[in-house]
Amino acid sequence: MPAHNTPSDWFKGLAQNWRNDLVAAVSVSLVALPLALGIAIAAGAPHMSGVISAVVGGVVTTFLRGSHVAINGPANSLIALVLVAIGMLDDGTWHTFNYILAAFIVSGGIQVVLGIFRLGRIAEMIPSSVIHGILAAIGVIIVAKQLHVALGTTSDAKNMVGVLLDVFRNIKQVNPFVAVISLLGMLLLIFHARISYKFFHFLPAPMWVLILAVPFVFAFNFFEPHAIELFGKSYNVGPDMLVSIPHNILDGVMFPDFSKLHTASFWLVVISISLITTVETLASTKAVDKIDPYKRKTNLNKDLVAVGLSTMVSGAIGGLPVVTVILRSTVNVHNNGRTRWSNFFHGILILVFVFILSPYLQMVPLAALAAILVFSGFKLTAPRVYANSYGQGMEQLLFMVGTMIITLYTNLLWGILGGIVVTLGVHILLARVPVTVFFRMVFKTGNRLIEKKDGSYELKIKGVANFLTMLRLNKLLDQVPKGARLKINISTARLVDMTVLENLDDFKRMHRLNGGKVKITGAEHHVASTNHRFALKSQTSPMPVRLSSRQVELKKLAIANDWVYRPEIEWEVYDLYRFHFFESRPIEYKTNVITGEYKDTGVSWELSDITFDEGALVATEVYHTTVQVIQMPYTIPEFTLEAEGLFEKIFDRVKSLPKYKDIDFKLFSKFSNQFLLKGEDEEAIRKFFLTDHIINFLENEEVYHIESDGKALLVFKSLRFSRAAEIDKMIQFSDALVSKLQATVPQQ
Repeated sequence: MPAHNTPSDWFKGLAQNWRNDLVAAVSVSLVALPLALGIAIAAGAPHMSGVISAVVGGVVTTFLRGSHVAINGPANSLIALVLVAIGMLDDGTWHTFNYILAAFIVSGGIQVVLGIFRLGRIAEMIPSSVIHGILAAIGVIIVAKQLHVALGTTSDAKNMVGVLLDVFRNIKQVNPFVAVISLLGMLLLIFHARISYKFFHFLPAPMWVLILAVPFVFAFNFFEPHAIELFGKSYNVGPDMLVSIPHNILDGVMFPDFSKLHTASFWLVVISISLITTVETLASTKAVDKIDPYKRKTNLNKDLVAVGLSTMVSGAIGGLPVVTVILRSTVNVHNNGRTRWSNFFHGILILVFVFILSPYLQMVPLAALAAILVFSGFKLTAPRVYANSYGQGMEQLLFMVGTMIITLYTNLLWGILGGIVVTLGVHILLARVPVTVFFRMVFKTGNRLIEKKDGSYELKIKGVANFLTMLRLNKLLDQVPKGARLKINISTARLVDMTVLENLDDFKRMHRLNGGKVKITGAEHHVASTNHRFALKSQTSPMPVRLSSRQVELKKLAIANDWVYRPEIEWEVYDLYRFHFFESRPIEYKTNVITGEYKDTGVSWELSDITFDEGALVATEVYHTTVQVIQMPYTIPEFTLEAEGLFEKIFDRVKSLPKYKDIDFKLFSKFSNQFLLKGEDEEAIRKFFLTDHIINFLENEEVYHIESDGKALLVFKSLRFSRAAEIDKMIQFSDALVSKLQATVPQQ
């Protein structure tokens, strides 16, 4: 997005964008409140501790951090951290959580020190697949623990694998009056995104789960402890199965106890909390930067100081640690949150909701929150997670699964250390050199940054480039001036791992936004186990690729029309980010590219299959579509045109105090009822569309998503790959559309 459109920060940003940020904050807080309660309950912590963390994350962190659209509060990972901490610090007294609060404060202090001395990058040295393995293990832990709550069963197993297996062993003890609430919640969460009824999307899915669970509480009378008979069996229900919030909110405040400060177990808890929350905050903050439509860059060290201080504040009054949370940040971006004030408003709204809704929150069954957490936990360890890891390389799946298994049988800290050892072991095998030579190639690489006579730069990467070399590589990259041309040559590297390639891609993206150009060369001298752009690179011969039946059809279509067809995966997709649709939807790659030129108008175009994401990290949903980009030979207004239904007209206008309103034409009611037309320059758009040629043409054709950035058109039909016949039809539609436009708009 052009820099002049970037929202102002601080109080000027508040004055300009408070409506947008407040509307986004309402959606975020409605997601955050049930999650804050659920995370605390699942962690075995006081129910208010998650709410305290969310409020502090909004009210305090906002004024300390550098991030613009991230949301701060408690994260799912805290469930596993607190469960481990309880096991290590429980001394049989009622002070266990007070000891843990002390550990939160000390870990927050460590984060502050790391941020002040700009040491946040140390956490980036942990291999990506190890982080994914830790997150997958956390997902298993959440699912294993919360399935028992969702089903009304219990487990006494010593490790999380045993807890998970007990779900199946205890299936005969399931409480149907609890399970029906969880089942309804799970079904709602699964199908919420697929329900087209717009009214149902006016509230986020977690809030619907809570609302629809309350009637069951009244129907089964959870307010009094009693047994219900069903099929000759007796099942207990009662108030212990409901959320417990003190009538006086201040009664939820607790204070830390530092009397365990001298013990080894206390410091193991501190190290685990510091490491996991630091890694999660940095990874989530970087991910949020990628989906920020304005492409602003966050000072990671400043954010680390902010969450560290906020964690200290939260821990001092009985709250969980504060981290950057990706799911709620994604909700914020997708609801048009623009500045840091959306985070502040979300914290205030949660506080208001707790005060106002406290009596109603105490009617919420724990089974409803368990359904939300099981759904969230499953997303961390769903089959798609393992498929994505395998798609990045067979070795990445090994790193991830190895880390996950070690974590489940030990704890998070040993899981990270074990995952790093497994990763290094496989790197040594793939490098095919003795161990001593391998570490010499890691720590004495000979990487060099060279300035050329024409003012460009070349970074030569040698030896082994893996997660252990990240800090030194970053120091070299920091020396490259903004706006400079840089060639990164990996041809002589023995091995380049995924963590390094991801880091280089991040640098490439940010350097491009600053006006520079980066080209990575030398990959042709390496091969990977998959064709993913971040797959680990080593030196052997590539395997030939066979075309699928659909690709064969596309190739025939291209040949028949004298077009050019390229089946290979292509990673250079930056040109697509100029379109509004992809501003906050990171594109993974494009493939099956067809290029051509319309004979009558001479207009060139490119069609490709696009794989893109909504959200990031654990909040990522992967989508596919087939798009056509048409390069216009003249300037046209910037606009977005898509299908419109009754509820889209009503609710999009309610949610969209923001940005641009729907542009209707009184003389063309059919067009206005059929399409949602938006854009910044309404006068120019009206003048452009207000012709019988264009409006009548569009009224009588199939509805496509059409978007203009002023110099090109983006056209696509649906969120799936199009069949060959559909592609041919879309290309013909675009040809006719361009002809209509050319007859209307004078060439410039």
